[in-house]
Formats: sequence, C-alpha cells, structure tokens
Amino acid sequence: MAEIRDDVPRDTQRRLEELSPFELKDSLIEVAEENDRKNAVTMLNAGRGNPNWIAVEPREAFLLLGRFALDEARRTWRQGEVLGGMPGRDGIAGRFTEFLDRNRAEPGTALLSRAFHYGTSRLGFDPDAFVHELADGFTGDNYPVPVRMLHHFERIVHAYLVKEMCAGREPAQPYDLFATEGGTAAMCYLFDSAVINRILRPGDRIALMVPIFTPYLEIPRLAEFGFDVVELRASKRNADGLHLWEYEMSELDKLRDPSIKALFCVNPSNPPSVMLPPAARDRIAENVHTANPDLVIITDDVYGTFVNGFVSLMSVLPRNTVGVYSFSKYFGCTGWRLGVIAVNRDNIFDQLIAALPAADRQELAERYSPITLEPEKLRFVDRLAADSRMVALNHTAGLSLPQQTQMALFALFALTDEQDEYKRRCQGIIAERLAALTESWEIRPADNPDAAHYYAELDILVWAEKKHGKAFATWLQNNHEPVDILFRLAENHSVILLPGGGFDAPEWSIRVSLANLPTESYAKISTWLEETTRSYKDEYDRAHRAR
Repeated sequence: MAEIRDDVPRDTQRRLEELSPFELKDSLIEVAEENDRKNAVTMLNAGRGNPNWIAVEPREAFLLLGRFALDEARRTWRQGEVLGGMPGRDGIAGRFTEFLDRNRAEPGTALLSRAFHYGTSRLGFDPDAFVHELADGFTGDNYPVPVRMLHHFERIVHAYLVKEMCAGREPAQPYDLFATEGGTAAMCYLFDSAVINRILRPGDRIALMVPIFTPYLEIPRLAEFGFDVVELRASKRNADGLHLWEYEMSELDKLRDPSIKALFCVNPSNPPSVMLPPAARDRIAENVHTANPDLVIITDDVYGTFVNGFVSLMSVLPRNTVGVYSFSKYFGCTGWRLGVIAVNRDNIFDQLIAALPAADRQELAERYSPITLEPEKLRFVDRLAADSRMVALNHTAGLSLPQQTQMALFALFALTDEQDEYKRRCQGIIAERLAALTESWEIRPADNPDAAHYYAELDILVWAEKKHGKAFATWLQNNHEPVDILFRLAENHSVILLPGGGFDAPEWSIRVSLANLPTESYAKISTWLEETTRSYKDEYDRAHRAR
C-alpha cells in the first residue's frame, strides 16, 4: 500500500468542521486540485447531488414545441425574418396535430402526441386552450398569469405529484400549486411567509427530522427566525449494528408536545436517502390527530421518485402539510431551477391566519391590501406568491413561462410512461453504483426496501468497531478528527466526499453521492476507502507496538 499523506493539521481540520459541509467542500477541492497538479490525476467529486444523467425526450419535445411556437408567431404577424407576433389561440390545436403529423419522425414528436392526448382525454382540457398555453409558454411573451402557475400546467403537475408523491391516491381536496425557482426558492419563500403571516413566530419551537439537508439546520438559527429546535433523530440499527436511518416511536412521539409548532423533514432523507416507512407515517398522523392538531409540517420530497410506492406526508396529513418538490434530481435538470410548493385547499394555514389576534390580522390586511380588496380572504398559497415578490411586485410574480413549460413536459413524460421505464432505469443506475462503491470496502449500508440510495451514508466508527474492535474505534476518535478521512481521500486520491456531521448525521459518517460519477469511479472510491481506512489500522498497530 502506498504511503498515505495527511498534510492538513488537526487544528485546521477542527476549525473547518465548523463550516457547512458545502463550504468545507471548497477546502477539500483545493487539496484535491493540488494533488491533481502534482500527480496528473482526475478529481472525483462525489460531494454534490447533481446527477450526471438527463431525461432526453422531454427536452426534445421542448425543442420541437419551440419550432411549432415560432411558426405560430410568424403566422400571427411577420416582418421579415426578425419579427413575429404572439401565437394565436383559435384553431391552434388543429394546426398542432398537423404539425406533429408532418414531423412524425422528429425527436420529441411521440411525447408531444402523448402529452396532447393526455391533456385533452385524461384531464379534459380544451384543445385550443391547452396547445396555446404550450406555445405561448415556450415563447415567453407574457408575464405568468395566474402568478402562481399557469392553469393547464398546474393541473398537469398536480397529476404528476399525485402519481409520484401520493402513490396515485387522489386527495379529498386538490392541492394548489406555486411553481418556484427550484426547491431552493421554495424553502426561502416558506420560511419567510410562515413568519410574515405569524404561522410561526421568531423563537417558536420547531422539530427537525435529522439527519437533514444542511440548510434546514442553518436557516432556523438566523436572527430573523431564531427558532428553538427539537431534533427527532433516526437512530435505529439492525442486528448487525448498521444504521437503518429510521426513527424510534419515542422520537416521533415528541410531536405530541403542542409547544412544537412545526415539523420540517426531508423524505426520503438527505443524506441517508431513506423514506419514512408506513408505521412512522401513521405514528406522526396519530400524534397530530390526537395531541397536536395545529402542527405545521413542511416536507421536502425531492428524492421520493427514486422509491417505488412512495407516499409523502402531504398525502397522509394533507391539512397540515406543505409539500415541496424539485424536478432537479430525477430529470437531471438542476440548471433549469424547477420546483413547486403544494398546499391543500383544505388546510390549517388559512385557519391559523384567520384565528390571529385582531392587531395581527389588521397589520397583514394592510400588507396585502394593494393586491386585493379583501386581504383577509387571501389564502396562504397566494400570500406565498405575493411575498416572493415583496407584495408590490405581485403582478409580475411567477416562474418564467419557458421554465413552466419544460416543467409540464417533464411531468407529462412521467405521466405517460405507464410502465415506469424511466424510473427503473434511474434506479438501476444507482443500484449499479452502490454495488461498485461497496465492492472493496466491507461495510455497506443496511439492506432497506425504503431506501432510495441516491446517497450512501457510511459510518467510519461502525466500520472501525465491527472490523477491529471497540479499542480501535476509541483510539480513532481520540487521535483524529472526523473530517480527517475526507482530507486523506482528497490529498491522496483527489476524491471529494462530504461530512455526515454537517447534516446532523453521526459525526464520523461520510456522504457519498451515487448520482454524479460514472459507475467505474465508485469502484475506485471503494478501493481507496478501503486503503485509507486500513491506513488508520496500520497507524494504530504501529502505535501499540512502540509501547
């Protein structure tokens, strides 16, 4: 085995552990790039969740739709080759079907044909109105109207969320949707509007289901929120001592405390990528119904599409739950910034606002009075849209029309994929990479049918104790920082992983994204993980022989 370098001093590592894992990543990249320059190797960055695949057919459909939309623009009004008009509505569906027939061999035609049929037959859309929204959406020649989301696109994405987030079970009342600039914007808008509308107040007690995506840990600490955080920790292990990343019922029963005003969760979790099993969902629902009926729940379900039969809390507790979904991971479109917030028509958020003290209601009425003559009737989902543009710019709020159009095509692609071939392919890619990652290193995640495996969360202390005993694990903790293995991997092999502790996972755990590198790269990481962890055992043995 080659000598393992460890050039980053422990006190430096200790200071860097205070950073967010996504900021620590930059320091690891600097170390890895230095190794690249010295040894002419290629950096393998498994630190980010950006997938290295894309859904091709919905993009082909978008481009072909663009050709049709521009034909329609020129048909309406044309001055030379540089100026056209806005696509017209009358008769556009007939011209669309003729266009598809003329271009039946073009990439994207099959999906546009399926999409047209799904919208008109399954969702009952007026053909001209639907096709006009598609064409006008592509050209982006109007402000978004309605500002939350275009009419037909909202219905399409609603059907997609019911399929993927609710296992096909329609809610008693529909969800109102607000299209946002990715899940990132959805998070920001929700935190802000919840406080603006006194659903949550600075200093309120909230619960976080941990491990969790780092911003959910960091945002509550900001001065404008200052929430009192209670953690529900996924501490279950199997008979072999491996993490299951599931919750004991006693943890979930903390939600019975009515002083806890809100619950934030990522489901499936980030980084462990394990969804809440039915028993956990049922226990949360029971605790809400019997002890904490006004609990506000925000669930971020971006990885739900990677688990068969996924059921979100927005389906189990629709009155209490705001759903957040991003298209970025499943369709390989992080650069498109496509997210959506879902609020059920029958919800406690409007109820909590209506029950506010008179002074609060008056202040909020003044805030929203420029956009409605009856501000007290403005629903929370519409307040979200208004607050996203500081109310004064509500008339120009909303996700850009080309973004909404591509979002709708992604959703239609999944809705018309009746055999879920795309889902199976994505799951197969991840399964191959997980197998490669654990090829050389003897510790792998516990088998769990509820796992998405988008990330692998590997606990170095579990490996240390299972492989070499408790004394070795104790020595490792006493002599090294939890991030030391990350720096060794970066220094010696130009591999970038993230510390699990930054997600409130066990501090000696590491997060490996299984989405963004070729399968053969994970086999290399597996070998280098084995080599690096073996170096600790060699160091331990030398220390004990010297005594």
